[in-house]
Amino acid sequence: MKILITGADGFIGSHLTQKLFDQGHDIKALSQYNSFNLWGWLEHIDCKNDIEILSGDIRDSSFCQQICKDVDVVYNLAALIAIPYSYISPQSYIDTNIYGSFNLAMACRDQNVKKLLHTSTSEVYGTAQYVPIDEKHPLQPQSPYSASKISADAMVMSFKHTYDLPVVIARPFNTFGPRQSARAIIPSIITQLLSGKNNISLGDLTPTRDLNYVVDTCEAIRLLSECDEAVGETVNIGSNTEISMEDLFSLINKIMDKNAKVSIDKNRIRPKNSEVQRLKCDNSMLKRLTNFHPKYTLEEGLKKTIEWFSSKENLEKYKIDPAISSSVFLTTATDVIGFFTFLGLSALVIL
Repeated sequence: MKILITGADGFIGSHLTQKLFDQGHDIKALSQYNSFNLWGWLEHIDCKNDIEILSGDIRDSSFCQQICKDVDVVYNLAALIAIPYSYISPQSYIDTNIYGSFNLAMACRDQNVKKLLHTSTSEVYGTAQYVPIDEKHPLQPQSPYSASKISADAMVMSFKHTYDLPVVIARPFNTFGPRQSARAIIPSIITQLLSGKNNISLGDLTPTRDLNYVVDTCEAIRLLSECDEAVGETVNIGSNTEISMEDLFSLINKIMDKNAKVSIDKNRIRPKNSEVQRLKCDNSMLKRLTNFHPKYTLEEGLKKTIEWFSSKENLEKYKIDPAISSSVFLTTATDVIGFFTFLGLSALVIL
């Protein structure tokens, strides 16, 4: 099967690319064009020499038409995801997340793509009005980022209703694992601890999140893409559990056998009405459609993530200074060269 993965140079996209290649698919992987000709996290996956890597931009409609030719399934993971930067430059989120998704949906329609798997984010739900959060929960745009994803989801689904384009929307809750951005809380805690810091700078410790190891998120996305019954549906991906950021810090501290303390960094605090206080997934639809069950517990996933970051080669790719990683948008080499890193998260990223 010929597959196109947009946002393949990002955190989740690179893991999904390797997974689908290992299953024998013919892969086209899209990396956002840059003058260095670098492919983000695709530079570090085992199959990079065995897949077709493209450089371009989903904001270009003619480019989208070109890359969707002779493709069976499109996985759209291309998006701007950093919530703080969406406060500063909201129009860029409209251009990429909404217009980019529109361009891909048009190309899928025109090129007779058999299925479009579009990735959403649990951020569209905002602070939970009830838990666990099912797919009927009201949508609440508490940041320009979440507003852009709500709009993108609606635009893509409109192509199912209007043109009968086979669309599945996967809505992951918070994903973590190797290669995640330094903006996210788990890499931030781990990298600061590995650098020897005893006073860890973090943001608000009260919100709760439903955390999922990246391998599980990718498997759920794959299963949804292969499920014909999921066409026309928006499906949550999560674990039906939640943990506060304070308890998460304590757990990582314990796993790493550290005794560090926390100080609150005001630069990591969202505007009062923008913070999403609670996210806990109801994944009953996902289970019903695909019989999906997470392979990794939170602690098992954290141990694998810590192991990956503990490699000197991997750790050197990150800026450890929390003042840098919390106050600017482009915080890692991957962010610079893979501007489309998804999922997730602020569905895939916890600030």
